[in-house]
Amino acid sequence: QVQLVESGGGSVQVGGSLRLSCAASQRPFSRSVFGWFRQAPGKGREFVALMRWRGSPLYADSVKGRFTISRDNPENILYLQMNDLKPEDTAVYYCARGSQYTANQEAYEDWGQGTQVTVAS
Repeated sequence: QVQLVESGGGSVQVGGSLRLSCAASQRPFSRSVFGWFRQAPGKGREFVALMRWRGSPLYADSVKGRFTISRDNPENILYLQMNDLKPEDTAVYYCARGSQYTANQEAYEDWGQGTQVTVAS
């Protein structure tokens, strides 16, 4: 099991930027898939972005062109750069690790505790 710890959340104004980090407790297997998911107040958790540890990013339509998923290989850290933030991006953001290249959160085995992102209008 890989422990994941998110950080970098906070409050920003509309149009602002934040970068979320997700530190893994051990070097991920090369076939690992990492995803970012979010849960807004009163809503279910939804897919945001994912990538294989070796690349191949995939984004939800709602964040495409504004968010970028990446990783720092030596440091075992996954990032989510969020630009042009909107009020509807307000949510708790979670990183997760799995072995399938899928947006289906049920396929992910390890989850972080989440970090709050609030976008004020």
